[in-house]
Amino acid sequence: MDTAEILKKVRQIEIQTNKLVSETFAGEYLSAFKGQGIEFAEVREYNPGDDIRAIDWNVTARTGVPYIKKYNEERELTLIIACDVSASLKFGSTDKLKQEAAAELTALFAFSALKNSDKVGLMLFSDQIELFVPPKKGKKHILRLIREVVAFEPKSRGTDIGLCLETLSKVVKRQGILILISDFLAPVDAFSKPFKLAAKKFDLIPVVLKDRLEEKAPRLNVCLEVTDPETGEEDVISLASGELDGELAAYRARHGAELRALFNPYKIESITVDTAQSPADPVISYFKRRAKKLRK
Repeated sequence: MDTAEILKKVRQIEIQTNKLVSETFAGEYLSAFKGQGIEFAEVREYNPGDDIRAIDWNVTARTGVPYIKKYNEERELTLIIACDVSASLKFGSTDKLKQEAAAELTALFAFSALKNSDKVGLMLFSDQIELFVPPKKGKKHILRLIREVVAFEPKSRGTDIGLCLETLSKVVKRQGILILISDFLAPVDAFSKPFKLAAKKFDLIPVVLKDRLEEKAPRLNVCLEVTDPETGEEDVISLASGELDGELAAYRARHGAELRALFNPYKIESITVDTAQSPADPVISYFKRRAKKLRK
């Protein structure tokens, strides 16, 4: 895309996302993510029913009147969005590439954070770290992040989720929320160790992108020459029988079970986004489930 096309695409995403965030996301985001501490607010006179553990004994001794300390939840959070930009995200069997869905998701999370005065950072990764933008606030900053996801041209084509997580665990000093957006088409054992370490440091939320053609191929009496976008490996596949569907189903079942086995010990719930549908719906559903759990 040239500069004009990039700006147009970013503007479209901004308009669409701002409407969603204003109407739905900002409140759901606020409910789903709590602050990570408390900060002192004021000292006031004790009222019947107040928690006696909050009494400020120094002030009480000086004045002869019971006073308590009041605290507010420290709301400001740091949100890091780690986005896969490997070659497999340039795939799409509908009118939307996985890369485009990733840009929309980045905008949804980033504008929700902006509405709640949280900082947002971005990491783009392939099988190397392509870009890291430190967390900041502000609309101009958010638009830059969206533009990077829309238009960034990676140097490499492969995927290394483990490298991404290892790097973030080192460079991001403060605990926060980590949104990991990828199609996760990589061996789970290749990133399981750094994932476990990152899950202990961050509030880690995997967002799994999928395209329906990767799960079920059309039945046609043709053979296709295909090329793996990341490795360049070539093959010929037949669509005439159901053999390919069986192989795809077996891979998805095995890979899905491996991901769940990685996520479950840390009580991590992933968000699955089908590129044929709006990415907003599964994210809103996730926010509501998460907020409900926090209220229990």
